[in-house]
Amino acid sequence: MQIKELKAEGLSHTYAITVPKEDLATKLEAKIKEMQPQVSLKGFRPGKVPVGHIRKMFGQSIMKDVVEETVNETTQKAINDNKIRPAGQPQVDLRANGEDVTKGNADLEYQLTVESIPEFEPVDPEKLKFTRLTHEADDKELEAEVAKLAEGQKSYKKKAKTAKAKKGDAVLIDFVGTVDGEAFDGGAMEGHQLVLGSGTFIPGFEDQLIGAKAGDELDVKVTFPDPYQAADLAGKDAVFATKVIEVQGEKDAVIDDEFAQKFGLADLEALKAAVSDQYKSQLEMQSRMKLKRAILDELDKKHKFELPPQMVEAEFSNIWTQVQSEKEAGQLDEDDAKKTEKQLEKDYRKIAERRVRLGLVLAEMGQKQEIQISNEELQQAMIAEARQYPGQEQQVIEFYQKNPQAIAQLRAPIYEEKVVDLIIEKAKVTDKKVTKDVLFEEDEMI
Repeated sequence: MQIKELKAEGLSHTYAITVPKEDLATKLEAKIKEMQPQVSLKGFRPGKVPVGHIRKMFGQSIMKDVVEETVNETTQKAINDNKIRPAGQPQVDLRANGEDVTKGNADLEYQLTVESIPEFEPVDPEKLKFTRLTHEADDKELEAEVAKLAEGQKSYKKKAKTAKAKKGDAVLIDFVGTVDGEAFDGGAMEGHQLVLGSGTFIPGFEDQLIGAKAGDELDVKVTFPDPYQAADLAGKDAVFATKVIEVQGEKDAVIDDEFAQKFGLADLEALKAAVSDQYKSQLEMQSRMKLKRAILDELDKKHKFELPPQMVEAEFSNIWTQVQSEKEAGQLDEDDAKKTEKQLEKDYRKIAERRVRLGLVLAEMGQKQEIQISNEELQQAMIAEARQYPGQEQQVIEFYQKNPQAIAQLRAPIYEEKVVDLIIEKAKVTDKKVTKDVLFEEDEMI
């Protein structure tokens, strides 16, 4: 076998690899002899088919496997001999005629192109300094969190017949919708409770019921949005013949032991304790998220090195696919929606470069600190993922067990969090108390 370097540009390396046909023939013979005991053909006793007959019948097919194995072996040898840490899947370009090679008439010749992970020295985490924003909840905030639960438990009681509906009230209504005088599927309901201002109905519907009272009958005229889930109604004008049965006023939930029992808790004190624990956990998570963002920003700032183009392109492709999908659905961020296609691409390519750079830095720091992920940690992550699909847990677990790439996707965030934990442990971290608004202030996306 011959391995010759053809080109080395930055992180890209190209090699010409040649494996003589004689070496392939030797491998073929060895593989046939290995297979012989398992071969069963009509006219021969099991395991007694002559080597020559197997070669004649299946030689070219077996040679294809030999060639594939040889390409994998020689590729790995070229990478190992040149001390390359691949940044992605190597590219193989066969130069010899494939059929000639599998027939044993030509040497195996191919060009191997591989990108390497750049060599760099990651920053020493002990030399880093960060400020961790924290917030301690007071009694007033905890009471507000309990009140939020009550907001979700609103009930409504019947108002006087003469009472006019206002925003925030509920109306009990019957209605029949028509388009061009024709009723349509799903356009009629009886005794439906609609909270005015909830935005649950077609735009404009709820506004036209403000001021209505029990017994009123009116035609509510609206235009279906475009796009709309029912494509045949998108953009069309509709009339809903509507009768108001009653107007209902909002009834505040009473926050007491009975209210707590609706959440499966013994009494109000138990509810307050549960809300307190949950809220404090939320504050801690937000504090960590802020600190992690500061850590990633600092790592990005302190490391400048050449990035593997294939890795950047793959990351950008993933991001760009999502951006285009959001654009087509009209769900682009308000700022992004104002940008040209060229500016969008430029901005998201920067994000792709940042992600690749940080991924490489975190990987290198973790390797230097010998961070490992245990099978137990992976198992827990697998179970957590499976729980998101009730009734399909076993299928999800089997999917991960059979797909190394899927397991790698589970491993990556665990590894990242462990490296972040290491940095927090070794760096100088100073706590700073701030208001809740500051803690939850949105960071600028880059």
